[in-house]
Amino acid sequence: MAIQQADKLLKKHKDLHCAKVLKAIGLQRTGKQDEAFSLAQEVATLEPTDDNSLQALTILYREMHHPELVTKLYEAAVKKVPLSEEYHSHLFMAYARVGEYKKMQQAGMALYKIVPKNPYYFWSVMSLVMQAISAQDEKLAQTMFLPLAERMVEKMVKEEKIEAEAEVQLYFMILERLGKCVEALDVVRGPLGEKLTSELRSRENKCMMMYQRLQLWPECNALSYKLLLKNPDDWQFYLSYFDSLFHLMDKSWSQPEEGEHCVEGPVQTTVAEAVKFVVDRMEEQDKKESRPLRGPYLACLELIHRLRERGCPDEKELGDPLELMVQFFGKFGDKPCCITDLKIYLHLLPPEQRSQFKNRLGELVPLGEAGEDGFGFPGDTKTLQRHLCVCQLTRALGLQHALDTEGKLRLITELKAHYHHGLQFGKSCLKTELQFSDMYCLMAAHVYIDLWTETGDENMLWQCLGVLEEGLSFSPSNAQFKLLLLLLFCRLGAFQPVVDLYSSLDAKHVQHDTIGYLLTRYAGSLGQFAAASQSCNFSLRFFHSNQKDTSEYIIQAYKYGAFEKIPEFIAFRTRLNQSLHFAQVRTERMLLDLYTEADVTLSLEESVKAMGVCPEEDDIPWDNMRDNRDLTVLVSWDPKDRELTEDHRRLSLEEESVWLKVRSLTLRLLASLALLGHAPSPRNSDKTNENGISAKSSTLQTLLSQLDQTLETAAQITEKQTQYPFLGPPSSRLASALSSGSCHCQTSALQLSLTLRELETTGLDDSSELQTQICNAFKSSVAQLQEMLSRCKGDVLEMKDGRLTTRPALLETLVFFVETVCVVLWVASYSASVLRPLKSSLQKKKKKKKDSSTAMPVVLCGFQEWTGSLQGVVTQALDHVKGQEASLTALKLAALTLEEGYSQTQEECGFTRAAMDKVQSSYLGSLQELGDLLRKRADSLKSLKI
Repeated sequence: MAIQQADKLLKKHKDLHCAKVLKAIGLQRTGKQDEAFSLAQEVATLEPTDDNSLQALTILYREMHHPELVTKLYEAAVKKVPLSEEYHSHLFMAYARVGEYKKMQQAGMALYKIVPKNPYYFWSVMSLVMQAISAQDEKLAQTMFLPLAERMVEKMVKEEKIEAEAEVQLYFMILERLGKCVEALDVVRGPLGEKLTSELRSRENKCMMMYQRLQLWPECNALSYKLLLKNPDDWQFYLSYFDSLFHLMDKSWSQPEEGEHCVEGPVQTTVAEAVKFVVDRMEEQDKKESRPLRGPYLACLELIHRLRERGCPDEKELGDPLELMVQFFGKFGDKPCCITDLKIYLHLLPPEQRSQFKNRLGELVPLGEAGEDGFGFPGDTKTLQRHLCVCQLTRALGLQHALDTEGKLRLITELKAHYHHGLQFGKSCLKTELQFSDMYCLMAAHVYIDLWTETGDENMLWQCLGVLEEGLSFSPSNAQFKLLLLLLFCRLGAFQPVVDLYSSLDAKHVQHDTIGYLLTRYAGSLGQFAAASQSCNFSLRFFHSNQKDTSEYIIQAYKYGAFEKIPEFIAFRTRLNQSLHFAQVRTERMLLDLYTEADVTLSLEESVKAMGVCPEEDDIPWDNMRDNRDLTVLVSWDPKDRELTEDHRRLSLEEESVWLKVRSLTLRLLASLALLGHAPSPRNSDKTNENGISAKSSTLQTLLSQLDQTLETAAQITEKQTQYPFLGPPSSRLASALSSGSCHCQTSALQLSLTLRELETTGLDDSSELQTQICNAFKSSVAQLQEMLSRCKGDVLEMKDGRLTTRPALLETLVFFVETVCVVLWVASYSASVLRPLKSSLQKKKKKKKDSSTAMPVVLCGFQEWTGSLQGVVTQALDHVKGQEASLTALKLAALTLEEGYSQTQEECGFTRAAMDKVQSSYLGSLQELGDLLRKRADSLKSLKI
């Protein structure tokens, strides 16, 4: 409609620029990129100066990801209308979009000359700071850009022209970056500092920051003390108070004989003073009629922790940690934050006090009369929260993990009873609200997982899925239920239910980077190729829009003078561009497309070209790779010895990076193979070597040797067999890729393409050794595929003695087998393109000599045998997949007796069955997709003739 309306206008007014651009926007949004672009360029070359056309062109260029063209538009407009404040400011923002800091500085000053408003002047100053931040040479930043920015601000200070808080913030930022902390302190403490009002205690925070950087511990201590007297709940000041106190003690600082201790007031230098200070704060809270504050009580535990670390006997003065924690629970046990507050200090309790602590807390929770099942229940939500907190602390102390199997099963029964009882308090809850008793359900699931990992009884896992499915039915917005279900389904190799679970989480913006790995780690490996492609797109869409969005945030920051946010936005953009997850998803998405499409709809070469993969270029920032995954997104109350450690994080990053390297090199190797296949034959002419054909072979050779090295590193990593906590990072696909034999088989196949290249150069006549070598490689690739296929044999899902067991590893191995078949077939297709011309030239020679008795060269017979054998392997694989599909369809899950021994109600059994059905149908879907792909590959194999 918009395009039609614009056309009507243009018939009447041929030169109505704005109508042309609006039509172009319409064309762009209906996917006609080229038409839209040429129409826009028609208008742009006329250098319009009417606001409507300029705005419309700006919108169009931004949508087409060409922000650099907007700068050209406004440069022309400013030349024609040199005194327009609006066009100058648009030009400045256009430069900001593309990060042209030098031009921004000039544009800011030009604007200030036309309209002498402070913000424009400071835009120019900020652009200097940005030049300093982005400068490759740190020396240049410190000696040129920052000093110039400092002089520009000083000029305004001297002329008393500083008006806004943002201008003071910027001055502080410049001094801080120059390392002039004393001067920065003077600014904050002086009259300019009075403008710092937008944030609570902004001046004090900035002073504290400078004191810490200058290591002025007396000032640090006195300021913290003063601020805590005003607000005894401000945790950060307790930390700086304790830090400074111990620094002063270590330096044996003594107070001056006369005068003030320091500019901020009295300084405290002994543990006794600190103990008295904290105890006084607690006593003050105890006397209060209103609700007490948590800060002083936690400060007491923090001080005990620090004194213990230093082996200081004064901790006794503060009291017994057990009593203090019981007291804390008495005051704050009905708040959800109680568990997170106390969990940090549980290490202060010796092991022999743990049960006593649990019992003491239990006494503070009034439960009703015990029913026939022996459990008493809370009468209101506050008591429920207290009881829940006791359960969480029991788990965090390791008391749940210490129970035997019977004890754990009884605990699960108790947790479920509390969960079901608690549902009555949430009857009026909206769908988007969580039930009060949800955490009991989650904890029951965790105990089931403990039982499964300890006993290997898969029944526990099915029941765990049932409990979580039931939890979701009452609390459809509970993200923790969804995340844990997602993890468990993936561990079981069922990807189908996961896609809906993830999209119902409604992950926003940066969450695609922080939790997207939970989905994309399993996307390609479980055979659901269409869903995998879709889940990669979820993440990629965010990363691609990040570029465009961040520049808008930066522009807003300039408009509203939020200067200190600008470097943060730029650091955020860099962090996302260097994200490990971004690189993984990009690589996996391209490989997925190749495996499912190349040589099925388009040739390998066309597919590679469409993706723009360049084998020579590696666009992954290996040295600056950022691991942005949130590995603690799943709630866990495990004790310290079972939690995720820094070592785990480091090893996981190392493992994921090596796996990414393997995948990235595989992708680039396939791209080089595609380019190899379409080069003129280099025989008879030396010149062709200059055409880059030998260069293509050498790229292939280089990449292969890099892949060999990477696989050696990979083997060393998998030997370590790192076990991560169940709720920590999922292990990478590295170990299964190596054990399935796919890496080895793909490397040998790609190596074979190099040997064939050599044969092409040498010709058939003088290459008997080479031909034998190639024939052996043909045979060995078939043997390797056969071996891989034998590793896939077995039932993915089987019923034994009325119990259901899964073997998801078989599915993963089958996916690797299918990927490897694709690689071998591309090499076979390349072999055919090499051997075809050699065979036809041989036949021509035969005709000339009229000699039909000459034996067929070994390599040609070998190739025919090879394609026959490959067809055999693919047929066997198809039979295996068909067999698996048949046995899966025949499995009647309804016949399963879900044992009553595990005290499951009829309703709970229903949820468990539903989870089993999801796994079964997901396996079926995976097998069907793998079967379809194998059939397509088998068809393309039939057409391989020479």
